[in-house]
Parts: sequence; C-alpha cells; structure tokens
Amino acid sequence: MADEKKESYRTKRVFVNNIEQYSSKCIAKFLSTCIVGGSLEEAEEDGPPADELTLQDGTFQIVGTISNNEGENPSFALECYTSQNRDQLLPRLLECDVVVYNISENATAELIDEATWAISALHSDIESFASQKVFILISSVMTWAMSKPADPNDPEIPLTEDDYRRKRHHPNFKEHANAEKTVLKLGKTKKSKLSSYVVAAGVQYGMGENLLHYFFKASWLGEIARVPVFGPGTNVIPTIHVNDLAGVIQNVIDHKPKIHYFIAVDDSNNTFEDIVKIISFVLGPGKIKKVPKEEAYLTNALTNADVDHLSVNLRIEPIFLKETFNLHWVSEAGIIDNINGVVEEYKLLRLLLPIRICLLGPPAVGKSTVAETLCKHYKLHHIKLQEVIDEKMQHLEEAVNGAEQEGESEEAVSNAQDQLDSLKDSMEQNEGRLSDRLVYRIMRDKLNSTPCRNHGFVLDGFPKSYDQAKEIFYDEDMEPDYPRSKMPAYNKKIIPEFIFSLEASDDFLKERVQNLPESVAEKMRYSKDEYLSRLKKYRKANVEDETVLNYFDELEIHPEHIEVNNAVDPEYGAVMEKITRLVGHPRNYGPTPEEREEMERKSAEETAQRLVLETADWKRREAETAAKMAARLEEWNRHVTEVKRQEHELLVARSAPLRNYLMSYVMPSLTEGMMECCKAKPDDPVDFLAEYLLRNNSQD
Repeated sequence: MADEKKESYRTKRVFVNNIEQYSSKCIAKFLSTCIVGGSLEEAEEDGPPADELTLQDGTFQIVGTISNNEGENPSFALECYTSQNRDQLLPRLLECDVVVYNISENATAELIDEATWAISALHSDIESFASQKVFILISSVMTWAMSKPADPNDPEIPLTEDDYRRKRHHPNFKEHANAEKTVLKLGKTKKSKLSSYVVAAGVQYGMGENLLHYFFKASWLGEIARVPVFGPGTNVIPTIHVNDLAGVIQNVIDHKPKIHYFIAVDDSNNTFEDIVKIISFVLGPGKIKKVPKEEAYLTNALTNADVDHLSVNLRIEPIFLKETFNLHWVSEAGIIDNINGVVEEYKLLRLLLPIRICLLGPPAVGKSTVAETLCKHYKLHHIKLQEVIDEKMQHLEEAVNGAEQEGESEEAVSNAQDQLDSLKDSMEQNEGRLSDRLVYRIMRDKLNSTPCRNHGFVLDGFPKSYDQAKEIFYDEDMEPDYPRSKMPAYNKKIIPEFIFSLEASDDFLKERVQNLPESVAEKMRYSKDEYLSRLKKYRKANVEDETVLNYFDELEIHPEHIEVNNAVDPEYGAVMEKITRLVGHPRNYGPTPEEREEMERKSAEETAQRLVLETADWKRREAETAAKMAARLEEWNRHVTEVKRQEHELLVARSAPLRNYLMSYVMPSLTEGMMECCKAKPDDPVDFLAEYLLRNNSQD
C-alpha cells in the first residue's frame, strides 16, 4: 500500500511552451507548486503533508522554452530551452510525462504550427513510450465565436461542450480550430500511450493582467477622464482567472478524464462595458466613454487578436469541467465579483505601490521646492492645503453647474449642492476660512481619493500639529492591533510611510527670505514682520510635548531630520539625494513613449549644449595658453637682448685698459714705422716695419 501511494505521488516532468510569457508563465508557476495528484480527493485525504514534499518527491517539475537566454531563467523552472530547431526540441519533449502547448492568446502561425508538429512527432514515436504521455492544447473560446445560440428563441441560453459539433470559429482563428482537431484526432489512436486534451480558455485575467492590461493601466494612471469602451460594449465576453485555468490543467493531468475537450470559463456572463466600468470604478476615474470600435485598432497597446477577443459575444458554460474536476476556484463568479482581489494582484505583481511622504519644517525652509521635485521624480501628487480646498470647491461647483452635461443623478447633484452650501456657510461664519472639521474632512477625502491611493502623495507642510495629524489620519473603523496599546488608531491606507523634517537655523531662514524676489515673498506672505511672527509661532509649537513629529513617533514611523544649510544649492540636490536614498526607486510605470521622447530630446539638447560649452572652454584655454606662450617668448627675447647688452658693456669695460696701453705705447711707434715705410717703399713692407719697431724699441 505504501508503494502504491509513493507511485501515485511520483514527480512528473511537465513541458510548457513560452514560459516567460503571461499565460504560460502563470500556468507553469502554478503547476510548480502543485503536488502530483493533489487535485484528486484521495490525494487530499491520504497524501503526504505538503510541507514534507520537495521538488524531487511530489511537485511537478517544470521545463519549457523561452524566447531568449539573456535574462535569468524563471525560478520555478527546472530547465529552460531557448528557441531550438525541432530536431533539438523533440528529445526534450520525449523526456516529459506531460506536454502543454498554450496557443490561447496572441499565438502566431508559427507557434500553432509548432504545436501541431509536437503532437504529430510524439504520435510518430508512440511505440517507444515506456509509459503514457499526456498532450494538452490550451486553445481559445474564439473557436466558438461564430456559433449560433443553443436556442434561437432564447439567446441567453449558453452553449456547452455538448454543442461541440455545432461550434463555428472566428475567421481569424481558423488555425486554432484546425489545431484542436489535429490534437483530438491523434490522441484517439492509442490512448494507453498518448492521451490528448483540448482546453478552450476564455479571456484570461488576473496575476498582473495581459489582455485587459490596457484598461487597468489607463485607469490606474488616471490621465484620461473616462476609460474607453470600444464599440457598444453590450457583448458578453467569456472570461477566466489565469490561475483557475492553471487549476484546470492540473486537474486534466491528475484525472486523465475520458472526456477530451473542455471549456474553461468562469460563471460570469459579463459584458465588455460592465468589465471596463468596474475596472474604472475601482482603479480609476469611475467613468467610461464609448468610442467606435475602429479606434481600438489605432491603440498600440492592443493587437488585432486582442480586439477580436474583446469583440466576441458568446454565452458559454463549462458543464464537463464542473462535473469532472475538483477545482478550487480563485474567481468562480468572475472578474466583477472579485475585482478587489484582482486589483490587488495587479498592483502587487506590477509593483504599483503608492509612496506616501510628509514634508515638515519651518516656513521658508524649502518644503514646496523639495515636494515639487519629489513629485516629479516619483510621479506623486503634491498636496498643499489651500490648493486642496480650492480644488474641492471647484469640483463641487462643476458638479452642480455641469450636472446636465455630465449626466449625473439627482441624488449626486443634491449631495454636491449640500456640500457646497456647507463650505460657503462655514467660510462666511469664519471670515473666509473653513472650520477645522471641514478642513479635516476635505483633506481625508483627498488622501482617500483614487489617484492618491494608486500613486501616493507628498504632504507639503501639513499637518502642523499633533491634533491635526490625529484628526486627519484617524480611522474609526480601524481597531488597534493591541487593545491596551496607547498608540492612536489610524488609517493605514493614507498614513505617510516617510516623514522628513527639514531643519535650518533662524539666521539661514531669514537670509533666505531676504534674498527671495519681492513677488515671491508677497505671494508666500513672507514680509519681514509676518515671516518673523510665523517663524516664532512654529518654534513655539515644536517645543511642546505633543508635536506632529511626536505623533508619528508614537506610530513608530520615525521622522528623518535633514539639515538645510547650503544657500548655494537652490535645487536642494543634497536634500533630494538623502530622501531618494531612503525612499528608494519609483514604484510606478516607467516613462511613456512621449515622456521618453521628451527625455531623449532634453538629453540631446543638454549634450549639445555641453559640447558647445566644452568646445568654447577648450578654445578659451587654447587662446589663454597661446597668449601665455607668446608672453613668455617675448619675455625670453627681452631677457636675451638684455644679456647681450650687458655682455657687450662688460666686454667694452674690460677692454679699456688694453686699449689705453696700446694708444699710449704701441700706436705712436707703429704710426711712425708705417710713415717711414711709406717713404722708403721697401720690397717687403712687413719685414721693414718689424725691423723698424724692433730697432726703435731697443733704442727706447
């Protein structure tokens, strides 16, 4: 009996194609965590504990193909093969107990051809199999797209697997239909050696999204007021959570049922409009806009196959799947009923996590400058108290005045009017200021708004006190983790993660205010007397026992104190470096193509400008060097001339005694001798002159 149990939990090797792509990746990852036979009822009762199983003694071993080998292989895969020719791939397939080919979404003609080749190649080697192999083709419900209703008089009656012979494929999915037929045909030859199955999957969602990602991203970004619905939107789209599809594959492997064709969809019959509407409501602006279907083809994020899936109108029900398998559904009721869980998956797997920052500090320390830079860097919302109040007033006025154009309900308009009247009454009673209660409510509404919940925010200088922080972040529905704890109850979804207190000396702040342009100082109410009063008030408020910083300390969100003392750093580069190092990388989508193009343009401009400056600087240095060389050469020439003059003078000075001696004692005798020579005119004048000088010298 023990040996039989051990055999039933023997590890199986499962091949899945393209395991780095959305659908195949989710299926392969799911299977890698499943115990072989885990979907069988007997396995649940008698199987070994899950925590005692390892990759070698119970779970599926996943192998598969990947498009390239540049990055790291998926951690859940035992082996990965880059794109290989079929002669190299076939031995890999023959090593596996189960071969899964996924052609359900955006499958190319080459991939579909590879899937039909794989089942054909396995069928050709069927006699060499030592044990039964299973081939599973994951196809698409688009092979049913043009099927007529089960009952023409009642189109709401769904089709089932029993209507298989009546199914009609979408014109663009003819190859899928042919692949289904080939797989089913070859699996009938010798089932004890090769058993084949086809799973027609609905539009897949969940685990970060793929086909529906366009609508999730448009909603999350919040850059458009209404999320588009292409076409009327009344068509019913069969859907399934990708992990539920993986569960179907697990059950096929474990059960090896006698039925070989399954429809894998959930129980929902949601229309395209309803799906987009719930995504927009939970994740985005909450509104949709119907646009012509043709606009979908102009959307870069959607392929033609995606548009075909979104345009299908098909009511279909999986009878065999529910009768045969033991499925633990993730989303049996569909995407609408499970939208909150699907959205959380989307955010977590896409790393779209909000960053919530609070900047505090004395007036004029530079909070707004830093906040604007942070918002630009992390794509966050800049929360300034007065701007939030003005935005709320404007929104309510637009809701009341533009109700007819917006198509708002009477109840919504009445509610907006009541809120607007309440705000105006409070301002009249408080000399143009709102009561604290209304300010707190407006701020809470802003922090709880979908954009702030999605992306995050930077609170600029607010709250200013312990009581304000307690009122804004308080959540009466939240219970403390520890009932006896003195920690204030707070809303974890809006409380800042990072608290930064910018600090500077009074002298530094006063000097900074004095150097501000007059227009900026007036706008910020930084006149000398008014600023000194505000600074004094701030200093007094922050020496009390219950300060806003104390509030965050009590919640164990400890503020970071950053000294601002560099007057020559208007961009606050040092402060930004410290903050970004603590906060980390952005947690949102990267730049859009337009933003990337703008960044590249700015980078090119900066590079060109830098080259111009470097060239000018090089020319300037060259000119300076040439001028220095010319000056040095001129100085050298001047020194040489001076040296020559001095040498000449020295030579002249040193030759004066000799010249005087010659003039006194030599030249007279020489002159007389030359005169006598002229008179005598001898044949040899030199000899005559020498004898003359010798004779006269002897006489002397």
